[in-house]
Amino acid sequence: MIGPFRKSAPKGAGLADDEALLAAYAAGDAAAARALTERHLPRVLALSMRMLGSRAEAEDVAQEAMLRLWRIAPRWEAGRAQIGTWLYRVASNLCTDRLRRRCGVALDEVAEPVDESQMSVEAALHQEARVEALQEALMRLPERQRQAVVLRHIEGLGNPEIAGIMEISTEAVESLTARGKRALQAELAPRREELGLDG
Repeated sequence: MIGPFRKSAPKGAGLADDEALLAAYAAGDAAAARALTERHLPRVLALSMRMLGSRAEAEDVAQEAMLRLWRIAPRWEAGRAQIGTWLYRVASNLCTDRLRRRCGVALDEVAEPVDESQMSVEAALHQEARVEALQEALMRLPERQRQAVVLRHIEGLGNPEIAGIMEISTEAVESLTARGKRALQAELAPRREELGLDG
């Protein structure tokens, strides 16, 4: 997984009680809403940021996704979907809508993060350049490839979960991710030396 884009919480953390928290929120428990927000908002925001390339737009999308969860809380059917997966699907759809309005229509090689206080100035600059180069390359991918690559290689989700979010087959996820990864590697290849990816 790509270091600078690592998800904020370990996969599977507290998923068992998400539905209980949502039910508690629906019954008026504000603390339950805070707990769900703390658990899911950072990941939804990160996904939206990677897909849109704009912090302001990503914040709007993440807020809208959470608002939709709060609105559906009283009608949530236990077992219908994992809340995290449902939020990813909503955020992905909102991002896709924004991208369509806007446009009218070697991931593994990026360095893992290190403690920046221990980094030299040169290493810190290389790290920042890598993150920027990856984000720029991501934004040049077709939106469905970008979505699949972000969900798989940055958010660390499995292909079946991504298939559910994107509402496609696992084979289509594998194809989109493979093509996206190849395109990113080709995009970053001319800058390997500049970005310090050769050492």
